[in-house]
Amino acid sequence: LLDIGSGALGKLHHTHHYPHLDAVFVTHMHADHFFDLVPLRQGLKYDTPSRAQRMPLWLPPGGAIALEALRRAVAPDAAPDFFDEVFAVREYDPDQSVTVKDLQMTFARTRHYIEGYAMRVRCDGASLFYTSDTAPCDSVVEHARESSLFLCEAALGLGGENGEVRGHSSAQEAGEMAKRAGAKRLAITHYSANWEGEELLEAARKSYDGPVVLVNDGMHLTVE
Repeated sequence: LLDIGSGALGKLHHTHHYPHLDAVFVTHMHADHFFDLVPLRQGLKYDTPSRAQRMPLWLPPGGAIALEALRRAVAPDAAPDFFDEVFAVREYDPDQSVTVKDLQMTFARTRHYIEGYAMRVRCDGASLFYTSDTAPCDSVVEHARESSLFLCEAALGLGGENGEVRGHSSAQEAGEMAKRAGAKRLAITHYSANWEGEELLEAARKSYDGPVVLVNDGMHLTVE
């Protein structure tokens, strides 16, 4: 599972038996990318006590500090091992790959307001690239070269950000990054419901002429 923001666990529960997850990866420590670790912790502890091993939880560098701050906020009277009871918590080294069964995870620094990482997942010659939150960024584009599926945020929708300090992309910029990366397909995610879906697709197609889809809850995409 890549990121687990508020509400993610409930939606995941409709399509996947979450105790069977092999691992959870968090791209950066903003609330909308990791706060549902709390209900996941509760579910693993009380609903599935028979799970044989703790679930691997991979955080970005420094992520353990933010996780402890969350523990203090939601369970101030709990023991310090509140999360460690059910998770095998580790911080990944962005310069090293992580292997989970037949998946190889590698990382690229994003352009965001805090330190964060895009992730490339390789398996049997195919690859999923997940940008996480990022403004257009050369390191992201380079790491996504020839990816089978380019899952890109479009939090700005049809808008934009001015100035040097940026952290998100528009739908058109998502298309531009997919084109520069030579990605086989583009899937747009992390967008506001205020935007019309077809408008976002049209914006992405201004610069990217490959297949484009708009991600919705419960959607299944095959990476080949």
